[in-house]
Amino acid sequence: MNKTPLYEKHESLNGKIVDFGGWALPIQYQSIIKEHLAVRNSAGLFDVSHMGEILISGEGALDFVQNIIANDITAIENNQVLYTPMCYENGGIVDDLLVYKLSDSEFLLVVNAANTDKDFDWLNANKTGHVQITNVSNDYAQLALQGPNAQEILQRLTSFDLNEIKFFHFNPKVNLDGTDAIVSRTGYTGEDGFELYLPPRAAPKLWDSILEEGKDLGVAPIGLGARDTLRFEVALPLYGHELSKDISPLEARLSIFTKLDKENFIGKQALQKQKQEGVKRKLIGIELIDKGIARAQAQIEHGGRQIGFVTSGSFAPSLNKSLAIGLIDKEYAEQGSNIEIVVRNRKIVKLVVFA
Repeated sequence: MNKTPLYEKHESLNGKIVDFGGWALPIQYQSIIKEHLAVRNSAGLFDVSHMGEILISGEGALDFVQNIIANDITAIENNQVLYTPMCYENGGIVDDLLVYKLSDSEFLLVVNAANTDKDFDWLNANKTGHVQITNVSNDYAQLALQGPNAQEILQRLTSFDLNEIKFFHFNPKVNLDGTDAIVSRTGYTGEDGFELYLPPRAAPKLWDSILEEGKDLGVAPIGLGARDTLRFEVALPLYGHELSKDISPLEARLSIFTKLDKENFIGKQALQKQKQEGVKRKLIGIELIDKGIARAQAQIEHGGRQIGFVTSGSFAPSLNKSLAIGLIDKEYAEQGSNIEIVVRNRKIVKLVVFA
Protein backbone atom coordinates (compact mmCIF):
# COMPACT_ATOMS: atom_id res chain seq x y z
CA MET A 1 0.00 0.00 0.00
CA ASN A 2 1.06 3.58 -0.60
CA LYS A 3 1.75 5.65 2.50
CA THR A 4 1.24 9.38 2.93
CA PRO A 5 3.90 11.53 4.62
CA LEU A 6 1.74 11.36 7.76
CA TYR A 7 1.57 7.57 8.07
CA GLU A 8 3.77 7.48 11.18
CA LYS A 9 1.64 10.19 12.79
CA HIS A 10 -1.47 8.07 12.30
CA GLU A 11 0.27 5.07 13.86
CA SER A 12 1.43 7.11 16.86
CA LEU A 13 -2.18 8.28 17.42
CA ASN A 14 -3.40 4.67 17.30
CA GLY A 15 -5.31 5.26 14.10
CA LYS A 16 -7.02 2.18 12.68
CA ILE A 17 -5.24 1.84 9.34
CA VAL A 18 -7.10 0.37 6.36
CA ASP A 19 -6.42 -0.11 2.66
CA PHE A 20 -8.27 2.74 0.95
CA GLY A 21 -7.84 2.42 -2.80
CA GLY A 22 -4.25 1.28 -2.37
CA TRP A 23 -3.43 3.84 0.34
CA ALA A 24 -2.77 3.05 4.00
CA LEU A 25 -5.02 5.57 5.75
CA PRO A 26 -6.79 5.83 9.12
CA ILE A 27 -10.48 4.95 9.09
CA GLN A 28 -10.76 6.27 12.66
CA TYR A 29 -8.80 7.16 15.80
CA GLN A 30 -11.68 6.96 18.27
CA SER A 31 -15.35 6.38 17.48
CA ILE A 32 -16.56 7.66 14.13
CA ILE A 33 -19.49 9.41 15.81
CA LYS A 34 -17.18 11.26 18.25
CA GLU A 35 -14.96 12.35 15.38
CA HIS A 36 -17.97 13.45 13.31
CA LEU A 37 -19.32 15.58 16.16
CA ALA A 38 -15.88 17.06 16.85
CA VAL A 39 -15.87 18.52 13.34
CA ARG A 40 -19.44 19.80 13.65
CA ASN A 41 -18.85 21.36 17.09
CA SER A 42 -15.18 22.41 17.11
CA ALA A 43 -12.63 21.31 14.50
CA GLY A 44 -11.11 18.27 12.85
CA LEU A 45 -7.82 17.67 11.05
CA PHE A 46 -7.76 15.27 8.09
CA ASP A 47 -4.92 13.75 6.10
CA VAL A 48 -6.10 13.82 2.47
CA SER A 49 -2.65 13.56 0.91
CA HIS A 50 -3.85 10.66 -1.24
CA MET A 51 -5.83 13.07 -3.43
CA GLY A 52 -4.45 13.67 -6.92
CA GLU A 53 -3.13 16.95 -8.34
CA ILE A 54 -2.70 17.56 -12.07
CA LEU A 55 -1.22 20.77 -13.45
CA ILE A 56 -2.46 22.15 -16.78
CA SER A 57 -0.17 24.84 -18.17
CA GLY A 58 0.69 26.64 -21.39
CA GLU A 59 -0.83 29.26 -23.67
CA GLY A 60 -3.76 26.99 -24.58
CA ALA A 61 -4.58 26.00 -20.99
CA LEU A 62 -7.75 28.08 -20.63
CA ASP A 63 -9.35 26.75 -23.82
CA PHE A 64 -8.34 23.19 -23.00
CA VAL A 65 -9.79 23.30 -19.48
CA GLN A 66 -12.98 24.93 -20.78
CA ASN A 67 -13.47 22.05 -23.24
CA ILE A 68 -12.67 19.26 -20.78
CA ILE A 69 -15.02 20.32 -17.95
CA ALA A 70 -18.78 20.84 -17.79
CA ASN A 71 -18.65 24.03 -15.72
CA ASP A 72 -17.51 27.42 -17.04
CA ILE A 73 -13.91 28.25 -16.20
CA THR A 74 -14.28 31.77 -17.67
CA ALA A 75 -16.67 32.62 -14.81
CA ILE A 76 -13.87 32.73 -12.22
CA GLU A 77 -10.87 34.96 -11.60
CA ASN A 78 -7.32 34.13 -10.55
CA ASN A 79 -7.15 32.57 -7.05
CA GLN A 80 -10.68 31.21 -7.30
CA VAL A 81 -11.75 27.57 -7.17
CA LEU A 82 -14.34 25.93 -9.43
CA TYR A 83 -16.19 22.69 -8.70
CA THR A 84 -17.09 20.76 -11.84
CA PRO A 85 -17.96 17.40 -13.35
CA MET A 86 -15.73 16.12 -16.15
CA CYS A 87 -17.72 14.02 -18.63
CA TYR A 88 -17.39 11.35 -21.26
CA GLU A 89 -18.91 11.91 -24.72
CA ASN A 90 -22.04 9.99 -23.63
CA GLY A 91 -22.60 12.31 -20.65
CA GLY A 92 -21.36 9.91 -17.99
CA ILE A 93 -18.95 11.31 -15.42
CA VAL A 94 -15.20 10.72 -15.63
CA ASP A 95 -14.72 12.43 -12.27
CA ASP A 96 -15.77 15.44 -10.22
CA LEU A 97 -12.96 17.78 -9.36
CA LEU A 98 -11.79 21.17 -8.17
CA VAL A 99 -10.07 23.53 -10.59
CA TYR A 100 -7.70 26.09 -9.02
CA LYS A 101 -7.09 29.03 -11.37
CA LEU A 102 -3.56 30.31 -10.92
CA SER A 103 -3.66 32.30 -14.19
CA ASP A 104 -5.09 32.05 -17.70
CA SER A 105 -2.20 29.74 -18.53
CA GLU A 106 -2.01 27.64 -15.37
CA PHE A 107 -4.64 25.56 -13.60
CA LEU A 108 -4.30 23.01 -10.81
CA LEU A 109 -6.85 20.19 -10.98
CA VAL A 110 -7.51 18.34 -7.72
CA VAL A 111 -9.02 14.94 -8.49
CA ASN A 112 -10.29 11.96 -6.56
CA ALA A 113 -7.45 9.70 -5.43
CA ALA A 114 -8.70 6.51 -7.08
CA ASN A 115 -9.23 8.37 -10.35
CA THR A 116 -5.86 10.11 -10.62
CA ASP A 117 -4.32 7.82 -13.25
CA LYS A 118 -7.58 7.49 -15.17
CA ASP A 119 -8.08 11.27 -15.19
CA PHE A 120 -4.49 11.88 -16.27
CA ASP A 121 -4.92 9.47 -19.18
CA TRP A 122 -8.27 11.05 -20.13
CA LEU A 123 -6.77 14.53 -20.15
CA ASN A 124 -3.89 13.41 -22.34
CA ALA A 125 -6.20 11.53 -24.70
CA ASN A 126 -8.17 14.75 -25.26
CA LYS A 127 -5.21 17.13 -25.29
CA THR A 128 -5.61 20.13 -27.58
CA GLY A 129 -3.48 23.15 -28.33
CA HIS A 130 -0.17 23.99 -26.69
CA VAL A 131 -0.65 22.65 -23.19
CA GLN A 132 1.42 20.65 -20.77
CA ILE A 133 -0.33 18.11 -18.55
CA THR A 134 1.70 17.11 -15.51
CA ASN A 135 0.81 14.77 -12.68
CA VAL A 136 2.20 16.68 -9.69
CA SER A 137 0.55 14.54 -6.99
CA ASN A 138 3.92 13.62 -5.47
CA ASP A 139 4.73 17.32 -5.01
CA TYR A 140 1.94 17.85 -2.48
CA ALA A 141 0.70 16.65 0.85
CA GLN A 142 -2.82 17.82 1.62
CA LEU A 143 -4.34 18.54 5.02
CA ALA A 144 -7.93 19.61 5.65
CA LEU A 145 -8.84 21.60 8.76
CA GLN A 146 -12.62 21.76 9.07
CA GLY A 147 -15.14 23.01 11.60
CA PRO A 148 -16.35 26.21 13.30
CA ASN A 149 -13.01 26.69 15.09
CA ALA A 150 -10.86 25.99 12.01
CA GLN A 151 -10.03 29.60 11.19
CA GLU A 152 -9.14 30.56 14.74
CA ILE A 153 -6.79 27.58 15.01
CA LEU A 154 -5.08 28.13 11.67
CA GLN A 155 -4.75 31.87 12.31
CA ARG A 156 -2.47 31.07 15.24
CA LEU A 157 0.04 29.65 12.76
CA THR A 158 0.21 32.55 10.30
CA SER A 159 0.48 36.33 10.20
CA PHE A 160 -1.63 36.38 7.04
CA ASP A 161 -5.24 37.49 7.67
CA LEU A 162 -7.32 34.44 6.76
CA ASN A 163 -10.42 36.63 6.50
CA GLU A 164 -9.03 37.67 3.12
CA ILE A 165 -9.67 34.17 1.74
CA LYS A 166 -13.35 33.92 0.84
CA PHE A 167 -15.34 30.73 0.23
CA PHE A 168 -14.01 28.87 -2.82
CA HIS A 169 -11.01 31.19 -3.07
CA PHE A 170 -7.38 30.47 -2.24
CA ASN A 171 -4.05 32.15 -1.65
CA PRO A 172 -1.19 30.37 -3.47
CA LYS A 173 1.49 31.25 -0.91
CA VAL A 174 0.70 31.58 2.79
CA ASN A 175 3.39 30.96 5.37
CA LEU A 176 2.06 28.44 7.90
CA ASP A 177 4.38 27.78 10.81
CA GLY A 178 7.42 28.38 8.61
CA THR A 179 6.15 26.52 5.51
CA ASP A 180 4.69 28.09 2.37
CA ALA A 181 1.38 26.49 1.42
CA ILE A 182 -1.61 26.92 -0.84
CA VAL A 183 -4.47 27.76 1.52
CA SER A 184 -7.93 27.17 0.10
CA ARG A 185 -11.26 27.92 1.76
CA THR A 186 -12.88 24.68 0.63
CA GLY A 187 -13.79 21.35 2.16
CA TYR A 188 -15.86 18.19 2.06
CA THR A 189 -17.72 18.35 5.37
CA GLY A 190 -20.37 21.06 5.11
CA GLU A 191 -18.41 23.15 7.61
CA ASP A 192 -16.22 26.21 7.16
CA GLY A 193 -12.57 25.35 6.89
CA PHE A 194 -9.44 25.09 4.79
CA GLU A 195 -7.60 22.67 2.57
CA LEU A 196 -3.83 23.07 2.71
CA TYR A 197 -1.39 22.01 -0.01
CA LEU A 198 2.28 21.89 1.00
CA PRO A 199 5.52 20.00 0.37
CA PRO A 200 5.30 16.42 1.71
CA ARG A 201 8.41 16.83 3.91
CA ALA A 202 6.72 19.73 5.74
CA ALA A 203 3.44 17.96 6.45
CA PRO A 204 4.33 16.13 9.72
CA LYS A 205 5.47 19.35 11.42
CA LEU A 206 2.36 21.29 10.38
CA TRP A 207 0.14 18.38 11.45
CA ASP A 208 1.67 18.46 14.93
CA SER A 209 1.46 22.26 15.14
CA ILE A 210 -2.25 22.34 14.26
CA LEU A 211 -3.08 19.69 16.84
CA GLU A 212 -1.02 21.49 19.49
CA GLU A 213 -2.29 25.01 18.76
CA GLY A 214 -5.89 23.85 18.53
CA LYS A 215 -5.89 21.69 21.63
CA ASP A 216 -7.82 24.20 23.73
CA LEU A 217 -10.35 24.67 20.89
CA GLY A 218 -11.16 20.98 20.65
CA VAL A 219 -9.34 20.03 17.45
CA ALA A 220 -9.04 16.29 16.86
CA PRO A 221 -7.50 14.07 14.17
CA ILE A 222 -10.28 12.66 11.99
CA GLY A 223 -10.30 9.49 9.92
CA LEU A 224 -11.95 8.51 6.66
CA GLY A 225 -15.01 7.09 8.41
CA ALA A 226 -16.16 10.46 9.75
CA ARG A 227 -15.09 12.16 6.52
CA ASP A 228 -17.67 10.00 4.75
CA THR A 229 -20.48 10.53 7.29
CA LEU A 230 -19.83 14.29 7.27
CA ARG A 231 -20.05 14.60 3.48
CA PHE A 232 -23.02 12.22 3.37
CA GLU A 233 -24.96 14.13 6.03
CA VAL A 234 -24.91 17.28 3.88
CA ALA A 235 -25.52 15.30 0.65
CA LEU A 236 -22.15 15.96 -0.98
CA PRO A 237 -21.62 13.40 -3.76
CA LEU A 238 -18.94 10.73 -3.78
CA TYR A 239 -17.52 9.35 -7.01
CA GLY A 240 -18.37 5.68 -7.38
CA HIS A 241 -21.59 6.24 -5.42
CA GLU A 242 -23.63 9.29 -6.50
CA LEU A 243 -21.39 9.85 -9.52
CA SER A 244 -20.03 7.39 -12.09
CA LYS A 245 -19.55 6.70 -15.78
CA ASP A 246 -23.15 5.44 -15.77
CA ILE A 247 -24.66 8.47 -14.01
CA SER A 248 -24.86 11.86 -15.71
CA PRO A 249 -24.51 15.20 -13.88
CA LEU A 250 -28.17 15.93 -14.67
CA GLU A 251 -29.27 12.73 -12.94
CA ALA A 252 -26.91 13.53 -10.07
CA ARG A 253 -28.51 16.96 -9.53
CA LEU A 254 -25.40 18.79 -10.68
CA SER A 255 -27.14 20.90 -13.33
CA ILE A 256 -25.95 24.09 -11.64
CA PHE A 257 -22.37 22.97 -12.33
CA THR A 258 -23.13 21.85 -15.90
CA LYS A 259 -23.22 24.83 -18.27
CA LEU A 260 -25.11 23.64 -21.34
CA ASP A 261 -25.15 27.22 -22.65
CA LYS A 262 -21.37 27.50 -23.03
CA GLU A 263 -19.90 27.01 -26.50
CA ASN A 264 -18.77 23.43 -26.13
CA PHE A 265 -17.40 20.76 -23.82
CA ILE A 266 -16.98 17.01 -24.00
CA GLY A 267 -20.38 15.43 -23.34
CA LYS A 268 -22.44 18.55 -24.10
CA GLN A 269 -24.43 17.06 -26.98
CA ALA A 270 -25.41 13.96 -25.01
CA LEU A 271 -26.45 16.05 -22.01
CA GLN A 272 -28.44 18.47 -24.16
CA LYS A 273 -30.33 15.51 -25.60
CA GLN A 274 -30.93 14.10 -22.13
CA LYS A 275 -32.31 17.41 -20.94
CA GLN A 276 -34.58 17.80 -23.97
CA GLU A 277 -35.96 14.27 -23.63
CA GLY A 278 -36.24 14.55 -19.86
CA VAL A 279 -34.07 12.91 -17.22
CA LYS A 280 -35.35 9.40 -16.47
CA ARG A 281 -33.63 8.98 -13.08
CA LYS A 282 -33.02 11.29 -10.16
CA LEU A 283 -31.07 11.32 -6.91
CA ILE A 284 -33.31 11.60 -3.86
CA GLY A 285 -32.84 11.80 -0.11
CA ILE A 286 -34.43 9.15 2.09
CA GLU A 287 -35.17 9.00 5.80
CA LEU A 288 -35.59 5.52 7.21
CA ILE A 289 -38.78 5.10 9.19
CA ASP A 290 -38.03 1.59 10.42
CA LYS A 291 -34.76 0.62 12.12
CA GLY A 292 -31.82 -0.27 9.94
CA ILE A 293 -29.09 1.12 7.72
CA ALA A 294 -29.49 1.12 3.96
CA ARG A 295 -26.05 0.59 2.46
CA ALA A 296 -24.88 1.37 -1.07
CA GLN A 297 -26.39 -0.83 -3.80
CA ALA A 298 -29.38 -1.87 -1.68
CA GLN A 299 -32.40 -2.31 -3.94
CA ILE A 300 -35.18 0.31 -3.83
CA GLU A 301 -38.69 -0.88 -4.65
CA HIS A 302 -42.19 0.48 -5.09
CA GLY A 303 -45.11 -1.94 -5.16
CA GLY A 304 -42.77 -4.90 -5.39
CA ARG A 305 -40.92 -3.55 -8.45
CA GLN A 306 -37.33 -2.30 -8.42
CA ILE A 307 -37.20 1.41 -9.19
CA GLY A 308 -33.58 2.14 -8.28
CA PHE A 309 -30.80 1.60 -5.78
CA VAL A 310 -29.13 3.22 -2.79
CA THR A 311 -25.97 5.16 -3.64
CA SER A 312 -24.98 5.96 -0.02
CA GLY A 313 -26.53 5.22 3.36
CA SER A 314 -25.55 5.75 6.96
CA PHE A 315 -26.58 6.91 10.40
CA ALA A 316 -26.33 10.72 10.44
CA PRO A 317 -24.84 11.59 13.86
CA SER A 318 -25.71 15.31 13.87
CA LEU A 319 -29.34 14.60 12.99
CA ASN A 320 -29.68 11.37 14.97
CA LYS A 321 -31.39 9.74 12.00
CA SER A 322 -30.72 6.93 9.57
CA LEU A 323 -30.63 8.39 6.07
CA ALA A 324 -29.85 7.32 2.54
CA ILE A 325 -29.36 8.76 -0.92
CA GLY A 326 -30.85 6.82 -3.81
CA LEU A 327 -31.01 6.97 -7.58
CA ILE A 328 -34.55 6.10 -8.65
CA ASP A 329 -36.96 6.41 -11.54
CA LYS A 330 -38.00 10.05 -11.70
CA GLU A 331 -41.75 9.32 -11.53
CA TYR A 332 -41.35 8.08 -7.94
CA ALA A 333 -39.10 10.96 -6.81
CA GLU A 334 -41.84 12.99 -5.18
CA GLN A 335 -41.80 14.66 -1.79
CA GLY A 336 -43.21 12.31 0.82
CA SER A 337 -43.35 9.23 -1.40
CA ASN A 338 -43.38 5.93 0.47
CA ILE A 339 -40.86 3.47 -0.96
CA GLU A 340 -39.19 0.31 0.25
CA ILE A 341 -35.55 -0.66 0.50
CA VAL A 342 -34.41 -4.26 0.68
CA VAL A 343 -31.91 -4.60 3.53
CA ARG A 344 -30.57 -8.09 4.34
CA ASN A 345 -33.49 -9.70 2.50
CA ARG A 346 -36.13 -7.77 4.40
CA LYS A 347 -38.01 -4.70 3.29
CA ILE A 348 -37.88 -1.48 5.29
CA VAL A 349 -40.40 1.25 4.59
CA LYS A 350 -38.72 4.58 3.93
CA LEU A 351 -39.85 8.16 3.45
CA VAL A 352 -38.47 10.41 0.72
CA VAL A 353 -37.52 13.61 2.51
CA PHE A 354 -36.42 15.63 -0.50
CA ALA A 355 -36.90 15.15 -4.20
